[in-house]
Amino acid sequence: MLSPASSRLLLILNAVFAVVSSPLYLPQALDLSVGLPPDLPDANLTAHAVKQLRCGTDISLDDILLAEEQFNALQMELVQDEEDEGIEINVHWTIISNDGTLSGGNLPDSQIADQIEELNANCDGAFVYTLVSTSRVVNADWFSNAAPGTTQQTAMKQAHRKGGHRDLNVYSVGFMSGAGQGLLGYATFPFHYRSRPMDDGVVLQFATVPGGAMTHYNLGRTLTHEVGHWLGLYHTFQGGCTERNPNSGGDYVSDTPAEASGASGCPTNRMTCSRPSGDPSVDPIHNFMDYSYDECMDQFTPGQMARASAMFAVYRPKE
Repeated sequence: MLSPASSRLLLILNAVFAVVSSPLYLPQALDLSVGLPPDLPDANLTAHAVKQLRCGTDISLDDILLAEEQFNALQMELVQDEEDEGIEINVHWTIISNDGTLSGGNLPDSQIADQIEELNANCDGAFVYTLVSTSRVVNADWFSNAAPGTTQQTAMKQAHRKGGHRDLNVYSVGFMSGAGQGLLGYATFPFHYRSRPMDDGVVLQFATVPGGAMTHYNLGRTLTHEVGHWLGLYHTFQGGCTERNPNSGGDYVSDTPAEASGASGCPTNRMTCSRPSGDPSVDPIHNFMDYSYDECMDQFTPGQMARASAMFAVYRPKE
């Protein structure tokens, strides 16, 4: 039975989704020639790739502010009912391999365990992840061609998604060809669970786990980046130097400095946006939600964790 707070949430959600499901909020077609959909409330997916991909979906400032206003209203209704300690999340991992070999994507249990340990360390107790199931599937088509919006992705998720709305599903694949070639990973946002529950989760390049073969991206921080999106976080460079909210900035987190574009490598003293007089901050290249090398990524801000916790409470409430 739903708690009174959860019942109130459902009433609000019905009103919100009456707006969100209108044509104004329908996701536009995915076009990888210009990038992936942006980290905005009407975007289907988010991607983290070896090459920085630009966003191709257009949305007005008014629509963004409306979506954030709705989230804030939902947050005020339910956030007080969420856990005071770390939020516990069960993880279901589906290993998709090309041929059952390690080089073909068949990750050993030890690397999966190392990845979960890395994810927990990166979230520093705010979220606690427990691996509860591991499945191994040999499917060369899914391994090579699963990507945002593809039939392979849909078939893979429909066949193997497990758990409920609070569970994280991870699918490790190869991104060897087709629309997803070269991707490191992508994720869904929490505000899409209600309309597309079977699509929920993270798809990950298998060689990005700790000890993997992806140079500069093999410390396990790609999954942390994608789980950040799954929890409701945008890129640190969302919105560029133009702040969409004077109190929050382009990513709607007040303690991440504005950034014009995703960082590449491990740049020193990178500053792509002008700062107010006396503000010594530089681009947040060490943030998990940037595009830096794994060896440079080592932090979420308190504001990001607060937003992620609130998003979880609103869109993945206790039943």
